[in-house]
Parts: sequence; structure tokens; C-alpha cells
Amino acid sequence: MKLLIKGMVCDRCIYILSEELPKLGLEISDIRLGEVILKVRDKILEEQVIKTMLQKYGFDLLYNKDQRLISQIKSAVEKGIQKQLNTGERIKFSTLIRDELRKDYDSLSALFSSSEGWTLEKFIISRKIEKVKELLFYTQLSLSEIAYSLGYSSPAHLSNQLKKYTGFTSSHYKRMKRNKLAIIEEQSKNKNQV
Repeated sequence: MKLLIKGMVCDRCIYILSEELPKLGLEISDIRLGEVILKVRDKILEEQVIKTMLQKYGFDLLYNKDQRLISQIKSAVEKGIQKQLNTGERIKFSTLIRDELRKDYDSLSALFSSSEGWTLEKFIISRKIEKVKELLFYTQLSLSEIAYSLGYSSPAHLSNQLKKYTGFTSSHYKRMKRNKLAIIEEQSKNKNQV
């Protein structure tokens, strides 16, 4: 049985569902962005139980072909971002999405905008910004390294976008990381003193 899932756009989403679906007694055959294939046994699947669990984590079941296309677009964007990080190669997202879905980019972009309430371009930027925040917080990469690996023309351009979309600068995320590490270190000291 194949479930198409809205809002499943990153590896953490895959992890959450790979942990939660088995708790419902469901066995996963395959899981990828926007899609879960379940091994169906004699057990009757309660769609509402699955839907409730999905909604708890910000996901939802997809039912029509437009929703499926939106999910595929989001998956293509995530693949493109990951490819940029892995290879350092600049990705033209309009070409990537067109080639991945084998459909006209302009019509896909229009469908995305009408369905999601914001442009595909803004979605791509927001997903890149989320990745930047994650990299600043969880890695030792500098803003320059992140900017070039994600295809930005300069660290200043990325810095401006980060500030525009989040209201914070890169130093804010670095400071958050240092504060978190200081708390962990303090807890570790306290634990050793006991």
C-alpha cells in the first residue's frame, strides 16, 4: 500500500515516520520523501489513525494528482539542495524540476503558487535558508563555505537573505550553538561533581 504524504520534505521527516508508523503496527517496505510504501498484511488499516498521527507531526495524506505534483516538486527541491551541498555544483532549480517531473516548469510553478499560497522561488529560498540555519548550528562550516556550497553568488548575498527571511544574522545562529555547547559542558561538569 502506497501512502502519499504532504509536508514530508527532508531526512528528518523520513526519520520521524520510520519511527512512528511501526508504533501503529505498520511495517514499512520503503520510505522516501513524500511517499511511504507499507507491507499490507491481513490487518485492516485505519486511515483516520494514520492521518491523525501524520497531522500530529505536521504531515497529511495526499489524495489528488495536483497534491502529488506539489509533493514531487518539494522532493525535487530537496534533492537539488542536497546535490549542491554534496557536489558544490550550482543547480538551476527550474531545469531540475522540469527534468525531474517531465513537465513544463511554468505550469508547475503556477500550480505550486495557487496550491501553496506562495511562489516556488520563495519556497526554494526558504528551504535553502532552513538548510543554512541547520549548517550554521550543527557544523563548523563558515558562512562563506555554506554560501558557495549552496550556489549563492557571495556570502553577503546569503547573509542578506538570511536576515530578510529569519530576522537574524549568521552570528545569531553561531551564538546559539556556542550557548548550547556551554550548557552541555556545564551539565557535564555538574554531573561529574556528583
